[in-house]
Amino acid sequence: MTDATSPTVDQLLREVTDQLSGAGIEQARIDAEVLLAHVLGESRGRIQALAIMGKRPTSTEVARLCAMADERADRVPLQHLTGRAPFRRIELSVGPGVFVPRPETETVVDCALTELERTLALPGRLGAGTPKVVDFCTGSGTIALAIANEVPDARIWAVEKSVEAHAWAARNVAEWGDERVTLVRGDISALDPQIFSPLGGQVDLLVSNPPYVPSGMIPKDPEVRDHDPELALYSGEDGLDLIRLIARIGRGLVREGGALVLEHAEHQGEAIRALLTTAGWHEAVTYQDLTGRDRTTLARR
Repeated sequence: MTDATSPTVDQLLREVTDQLSGAGIEQARIDAEVLLAHVLGESRGRIQALAIMGKRPTSTEVARLCAMADERADRVPLQHLTGRAPFRRIELSVGPGVFVPRPETETVVDCALTELERTLALPGRLGAGTPKVVDFCTGSGTIALAIANEVPDARIWAVEKSVEAHAWAARNVAEWGDERVTLVRGDISALDPQIFSPLGGQVDLLVSNPPYVPSGMIPKDPEVRDHDPELALYSGEDGLDLIRLIARIGRGLVREGGALVLEHAEHQGEAIRALLTTAGWHEAVTYQDLTGRDRTTLARR
């Protein structure tokens, strides 16, 4: 129930911002606005307006916000608390057991879309039918569904090994897949031949945000270290075991002139370019994300 003694939206935002900032969260004000927007069922923009208007949430809403703020201060990922993760033009369902989409992956999608457009314009590709895309290690379906949303005629096959992540992806495919995304649960080292044999040499774009953290490296951010699943993080001593596998398998899937696009850590670009070249890929090049860090490497078949 709201009364004259209840804190205003502005007061609540200030208090939660201070709490989260004290817990070491860099974008504390943004997180506070997102949490309160979730509690009130409003947009962030509307929350900013309500702060100016002197709106007073009910005591139940205040209690719910305080409980969520305590969890966020304990470094539970913001997206686990709201259950949603905005990504480009879509919003995904996420939670425990699946890797939370990161803003830097949006630049990976930019690269993938540019490369797909180039591939589809090749003389030998024109008139060859529906664009075909494969997304390995799809997690919540982030990249696959962003591409489906922005390339309305594309067909996409998204592969995920984890039972938990696959369950989240299934929810997102049902919401955003437009019946053009085929979700496959399985290990990419043993792809279902009934699904993937017909795609041999027919895929225009193979894209992946695979695990790439070296096994001996522990992430410093609590949200990653304590909440992202290990299966989505680690890949051998140098972090490149799965990328080596993708490079090999991809040669049998991607058409002549098609592309492979990979997300990776900022220090791995040179090594990945070398291993892709050794595996028979051509024109390997690495691009930076919006923070100026190496983030995406592409190569052509």
